[in-house]
This record gives sequence, C-alpha cells and structure tokens, in this order.
Amino acid sequence: MNSNAIIVEAGKSQKQYWKDLWSYRELFYFMAWRDIIVRYKQTVIGILWSILRPLLTMLVLTIVFGKWAKMPSDGTPYPILVFTALLPWQLFSNSFTGASNSLILNPNLISKVYFPRVVLPTSSVVVSLVDFLLSFLIMFWYKFWPSWRLLYLPLLILLATTVSLAAGLWISALNVKYRDFRYIIPFVVQFGLYISPVGFSSSVVPDKWRLLYSLNPMVGVIDGFRYSVLANNVHFYMPGFLLSIILVVFLFVTGFMYFRNTERTFADVI
Repeated sequence: MNSNAIIVEAGKSQKQYWKDLWSYRELFYFMAWRDIIVRYKQTVIGILWSILRPLLTMLVLTIVFGKWAKMPSDGTPYPILVFTALLPWQLFSNSFTGASNSLILNPNLISKVYFPRVVLPTSSVVVSLVDFLLSFLIMFWYKFWPSWRLLYLPLLILLATTVSLAAGLWISALNVKYRDFRYIIPFVVQFGLYISPVGFSSSVVPDKWRLLYSLNPMVGVIDGFRYSVLANNVHFYMPGFLLSIILVVFLFVTGFMYFRNTERTFADVI
C-alpha cells in the first residue's frame, strides 16, 4: 500500500463533520452555481421567470380572494398584500422542493464520492434566494419605499430559509428510502399555499384561534414580512411569531439530527 495515499472518510464525530463541511465549501459554491445555471438553461426569457411566476400567482390570488371572496386587505392594495406574502412563500416552497429532491437527483455523485451530503440540500436553497432578491425588486416598481422596519428583513429571510431547509432535510432523507415522498412534496406545497395567509391577511382568523393557526411556522414568517415591508400600521401577532421561531428551531435541529443519522446509508440505498 502506498504510504503517501490519502484516505477520505466521513467525519464520524460532530467536530470532524463541521470540519468536513468547511473543507468542502468549494463544492457548495459549485453546486449552487450549477443549480442556478441549469434552472434557466434553454429557456426563452431565462431569469425573468423568477419575476413572472410570482406576478401571475399574485394575479390569480388577488382575483380569487380579493375580488370574489372579498377578503379584507387591512388598508393595503390587495395585490401588494398578496405579493408581500408571496415573497417568503415562494422562497420557502422553492427551497423546500429543491432541498427535498436534491439527493435523489444526484445518485451518481452520492454513490461514488464522499462529501457531507448536507451540501446538496443546502446549496439548493441558494437558487431560491436569487429568485427572491429578483422578485423583491418588483416592490420598487410599485413605488414602494421602505421604512425602518425593513431592518427586520434579514432575520425573516433567515427564518424562511431555515424552515424550508429544516423540512427539506427531513424529506430528502426520507425520500432516499421511501420514494413515495417525492409525490407528497407538490401536495404539501400546494396545500400549504392555501392554508397559509398568502392570499389573505391572517387578521381574518379569530383571535382565539390565532395561536393554534401559528403552528404553521410560515404564518409567523409571512406576518413578519408584511410588518417589515408594508408602510401602513400592520397588526403583528407577536405570540404567533415567537411560536414560529420555536417550531423552526425544533424542526431544524431534529431534521439535521435525522439527516446525520441516516446519511451513512444514502450511498447504499440510493
């Protein structure tokens, strides 16, 4: 055996694993850049889809909830009310979908080369962040001028990406062993759109049910976005927001632990 050979093994201890993550940071950059390029490759309008999709969704939800259902808008133009919720929702849904499918879409890479597998679901979130930033520019087209509350936005973006990554870690790991979960993902995203306060204000939920409604962690995230972005006096339900933070942290910690415990079997199963 060659004495100069380098043997690469998975980091068994938690400390070694974090060291591995830092060592493979360039792979993270490469995977993120690859996903950004592939997403809009051979499309006619390219990256403009990141702007067109939320606009079309906003139009549909505005007609359904604003025109037909006559939902209250809390003094905000209904398209703006919807769009400020679509920003975090699409950040979540795109990140969650990408992270959940990241492992089964890269079977050759997983089965042939060692690297911390968490790089795959994490790098897929970067694509959604690019879409989010481009979509946010539409707010200025609506002659939107931010207030000091926009300082909360980085925290809310972090919260939205964390909940999507937390759910993505759970589903991506389960997806390797049980391929049924790949069919559940679109249902979760579609169903979640209508039970989250995207097409309507969460103020329509009776006060006695607000805390229970906040068990959906995206409720606190969306309410926080509206409070941060909209200039009018948006009612902010702090108990629900704090509950969202607790749930997001719990989901992320348990999701990461489950991902780590099953990671060593991915190459054999996939």
